[in-house]
Amino acid sequence: MSDYDTAAIQKLDAAHYMHPFTDHKALGEKGARVMVRGQGIYLWDSEGNKIIDGMSGLWCVNVGYGRTSISEAVYKQMETLPFYNSFFNTTNVPAVQLATKLAQISPPQFNHVYFTGSGSEGNDTNVRMVRRYWDVLGYKDRHTIISRHNAYHGSTMAGASLGGMEGMHAQGGLPIPGIVHIGQPNYLESGKGMTEEEFGIEAASWLERKILEVGPEKVAAFIGEPIQGAGGVIIPPATYWPEIQRICDKYEILLIADEVICGFGRLGRWFASELFGIKPDLITFAKGVTSGYVPLGGVLVGDRVAKVLIEQGGEFNHGFTYSGHPVACAAALENIRIIEDEKLIERVANETGSYLKQRFAELAEHPLVGYADSCGFVAGLNLVRSKGATVHDNVAFDESLAVGMVCRGYMFNNGMIMRAVGDRMIIAPPLVLTTAQIDEMVALIRHCLDLTYADVKERGWL
Repeated sequence: MSDYDTAAIQKLDAAHYMHPFTDHKALGEKGARVMVRGQGIYLWDSEGNKIIDGMSGLWCVNVGYGRTSISEAVYKQMETLPFYNSFFNTTNVPAVQLATKLAQISPPQFNHVYFTGSGSEGNDTNVRMVRRYWDVLGYKDRHTIISRHNAYHGSTMAGASLGGMEGMHAQGGLPIPGIVHIGQPNYLESGKGMTEEEFGIEAASWLERKILEVGPEKVAAFIGEPIQGAGGVIIPPATYWPEIQRICDKYEILLIADEVICGFGRLGRWFASELFGIKPDLITFAKGVTSGYVPLGGVLVGDRVAKVLIEQGGEFNHGFTYSGHPVACAAALENIRIIEDEKLIERVANETGSYLKQRFAELAEHPLVGYADSCGFVAGLNLVRSKGATVHDNVAFDESLAVGMVCRGYMFNNGMIMRAVGDRMIIAPPLVLTTAQIDEMVALIRHCLDLTYADVKERGWL
């Protein structure tokens, strides 16, 4: 670690590297943290600090860092065929093998795959694909796609439009035409006076109201993350998704499950759609398909859509240079093999997921925590100024205080990566996390909560 000149790297970073979702002036003044190595669930920075990666990189390093067999698969493919495109009636072996494997592990209605380079490109593909589907069937006006406020579906023009992030929409004249939004199924935010089950039905009913408002003859699809990730790990009530499915079926609109975060074992299933009992027509994937080792994304295309596009659609004028990139597909195949052979999904479903839920729930005892919940290997807790008789009676901090960022600072400086979404602190750890490492992580989170509590108390914010 001593071989790194952190200050020199930070200087070059500020001079030349524009980061995603960043205030570049502020970062240049502070200096970026330089990550240099990863192994298992741990990272090391250029100063030699060891850190628990509670966010799996960015929701993606499902099998953990340091997987030599993925590196070897990538190297072997690079030596054999580093690249060829999938245009002009050509294909490559890893892409065919991966498409076949994905058809085998996905829900039964999926037998076709459209490869992209990222989840954002996958959701752009969804917009093109669902509109083409309805055009082929003769419904030229059926182009409107319904999404949710506070959803995240990527950062391209279409992806950011599908998403419901106000800050993104404020820059660049978004959303693009034909995309509308409904409320999110956030029980803490909107469920006061209702049970979680009642709120799930109510939140789903917002979809039907929007369909009727737009006109069923104009609605093409509804898109949603099974659990909203970047929005703050919003876990919907159990009644929500079955009712969404019923409404989509009633009006014959397509259902798109954005599983860029939830797929490949994060919730103890290959895909979260299986956990929530829905049958989407399209599934967006990325991140965990390669555990982030090489960029890759795509769309699982259900038979309902694929049959129309293949048998009636003619040429689909859409695609990317790197669709089905052989090196990325080779990485994905080895990544999936690891998940299968080490039974990581079964471990999350039957052992570590429930243990994380138990240990994470204990954090609700902390005076700063008003609510803590989890599902599989995603979890979140809310920082509150004071606790009430129910979770809806908790008193929040003033948003301008940015207490979540204060807490994030203590986490990051004490060996724990935990993301702040407002005053909600969230994690999505690698699936290889053991019960002993869960104990280590929860103890470190509690320590950082103590430091945050002492800080905000000293500032007079309590």
